Amino acid sequence: MENENPPARRRAPGMSPERRRHMIVRAALPLVAEYGAAVTTSQIARAAGIGEATIFRAFTDKDELLDACVVEALRPDHALAQLAAIPLDQPLAARLTEAADTLQAHTARIGTVLGALHASGRRSRDRHAAPPPAGRTAGASATGRTGGAPAPAQVVQDFPPDQAVQAPPPDQADTTRPRDQAGTARPPEEAGGTRPSDREHSSTQTVEALAELFDPERDSLRLPPERLATIFLHLMLSSARRPLGGPQVSNDDLVDVFVHGALI
Repeated sequence: MENENPPARRRAPGMSPERRRHMIVRAALPLVAEYGAAVTTSQIARAAGIGEATIFRAFTDKDELLDACVVEALRPDHALAQLAAIPLDQPLAARLTEAADTLQAHTARIGTVLGALHASGRRSRDRHAAPPPAGRTAGASATGRTGGAPAPAQVVQDFPPDQAVQAPPPDQADTTRPRDQAGTARPPEEAGGTRPSDREHSSTQTVEALAELFDPERDSLRLPPERLATIFLHLMLSSARRPLGGPQVSNDDLVDVFVHGALI
C-alpha cells in the first residue's frame, strides 16, 4: 500500500543576511562601474537573479547599497591574495613586476567604481551635500550611462578610502578573509574578525605582503624588506597619479630602475 503521506521536502537552508548582502554587492559592482549612481535596483536585482524586494530587505535603500559597493571596491583582499600567490622562486624583478601589475589593477578597479559615482554626481556618502561645482563632473546621460569620469587616481585622491564611506556597525559588517596556511583567502563566512575600516590598516597589510616578496634577498638588500616595501608602494601610488596626457611609464621600467638604479 502506497504511503499517502509522503514526508515533506526539506527546504534548502537560507542564505545568511551577510552572505546575501555580499552577493548583491558583487552583482551590483559591475553595474555601478558602468552606470554610477544612475544604476537602478531593478537592474541590480536582475543581475543578482533575485526579486527587487530582496534588495530592500538587505539594504535600507539604494544609497546604503552604493556605500557597500564602495566599501567592497576598496577592500584589499583580492589584491592581497594575488600578492601572496606570487612565486618566491622567481627573480626579484619578476616578483615586483607582478606585484606592480596587481596594485595597478586594484587601483584601476577602485577608480572605475568611484569614477562612475563621481561622474554621476555622487561624491560622498552625504546624501544632502551640495552638488559638485559646475564643470567638475558630468551627469548621467539619458540612457543612464555616465560620461566624463575623471582619471582613476584622481578619483581615489578626491574620495579617499577612510572618508568615502562610514564603516557599518559590527553586526552588519562583513568579516575579513584572512589567508590560511597555503596563503588562500578564506570566504567571508569562514573568516574571523572584522573588516578593515581605514586606509592605514589596508596599507599595513599591503606593505606586509610586499615585504614577503623582498624577504628571499634579505641578506643582499640595502634596506630592510619592510622599508623597501613601503618605498615601492609609494612609488606605485605616485605612478598612478601621473598627469592626464602625461607619458606612460611601464611597470617593467619602474621595477628595473627601482631594483637596478639609474646608473650603468
